[in-house]
Amino acid sequence: MSEKQRTIKNPVSLSGRGLHTGILTTVTFKAAPVNHWFKFQRVDLPGQPLIDADVDNVKNTERGTSLEQNGAKIATTEHVLAALVGLGIDNALIEVTGPEIPIMDGSSKQFVDALEKAGIVEQEAERTYFELKDNLTYEDNEKHIEMLAVPQDTFRLTVMVDYNSPVLGTQHAAIYNTSEFKKEIAACRTFVFLHELEILLSHNLIKGGDMDNAIVLVDRDLPREKHEYLAKVFNKPNIEVKGKGILNNTQLKFFNEPARHKLLDMVGDLALVGMPIKAHILAARPGHSGNVAFAKKIKEVIKKEKAKKAAPRFNLNAEPLMNVVDIMKFLPHRPPFLLVDKILELGPTHVVGIKNVTMNEYFFEGHYPGNPIMPGVLQIEAMAQTGGILALKSVSNPEDYLAYFMKIDNVRFRNQVVPGDTLVFRLEMSGEIRRGIFSMKGTAYVGDKIATEAELMAQISRKRPSNGTSIEKIMAKK
Repeated sequence: MSEKQRTIKNPVSLSGRGLHTGILTTVTFKAAPVNHWFKFQRVDLPGQPLIDADVDNVKNTERGTSLEQNGAKIATTEHVLAALVGLGIDNALIEVTGPEIPIMDGSSKQFVDALEKAGIVEQEAERTYFELKDNLTYEDNEKHIEMLAVPQDTFRLTVMVDYNSPVLGTQHAAIYNTSEFKKEIAACRTFVFLHELEILLSHNLIKGGDMDNAIVLVDRDLPREKHEYLAKVFNKPNIEVKGKGILNNTQLKFFNEPARHKLLDMVGDLALVGMPIKAHILAARPGHSGNVAFAKKIKEVIKKEKAKKAAPRFNLNAEPLMNVVDIMKFLPHRPPFLLVDKILELGPTHVVGIKNVTMNEYFFEGHYPGNPIMPGVLQIEAMAQTGGILALKSVSNPEDYLAYFMKIDNVRFRNQVVPGDTLVFRLEMSGEIRRGIFSMKGTAYVGDKIATEAELMAQISRKRPSNGTSIEKIMAKK
């Protein structure tokens, strides 16, 4: 059953201080069009730059996930993104008046409450999921992080945390569907060990932190002078350890609240892949760095799948418009330097040509012995020859003209080309022909994969007789 994309009905705002900067910031959620996903907008900066919630924009994962784009930064994005994903929202503009999302109570609850107050509405477009087809793994041996994603027809997340701490112990948390996020996960607060807190304080960080927006875990005896120091820092009359080594905090909302908060963080960080996910993800000892690294692996899979879908389909067995004999009537090239075997399509502004790559090619003898790879420069030459046919088609007597290539830009070699491959070149004219000069954008495919991309410029010129006298001059004498 298909689902519609969703956004919010009315704008809604809330304010608070950033955990690390202590800067008072207002966050305003606004509706966004379909296929927009999530974007932050620094309305306090000149030009009000946008920052896409995209894993490619991650700049820092220390104590939170920070993004940077268009000369602007936004820090501690994970809790607000988790709220949006957890409520099944697909598109939103998030205006902010400062460099960091407010920490609020250390969870996603206040963001969830605000978004529900704004109202959630369906949009016309269908929701598009990333549906995992094969298992995907990630490991960080230094941090002992392990992650595994397996195919599933919904989003399911299971996490395990183990900090070798007598206070925290080993904890697990899971959701079987994002619909459980509001009730089971949203209110779970961030946590920090006291020894980590002391380091952060010594570096003048967590300027917006207090006893109400974090669970402080104490895994060692706390001397009286430390009580007094912390009471002064947090402006609390009394500091004490209650329950299972929890510093001056209220009762935990769940026995495994720290593990549930790690799950919350992961939901927010995985939003950076740019679309909702269908997979079961299992994570051991997750953190922002691991979450982002895993999100990058997921996005790479998404990019590859999009490239496969975008690759044009050609009937390689169809009768060609031009065979190699026809091609030689257009082009001056001859074997072994003729690198186009067939022309499948030839329109006013595009051409499709084929090069069958065999082990008999002369260049494989030296490039490279035992590991034959078609040189990239020859792939570009074959592309240029294909483009030359498109260019020469624009004149009435192409046999009297040559196409000289003047410039090649933005060349990208994406995949190796080896014996047995069939290279398919598609070139599209990128402008009008002016004074015999034309530009084209070319792509070479092997199956569904892009092998090479380039932008080419060439000039059409009349052939000259071997004695150097131009055809125009000969005709003028007559």
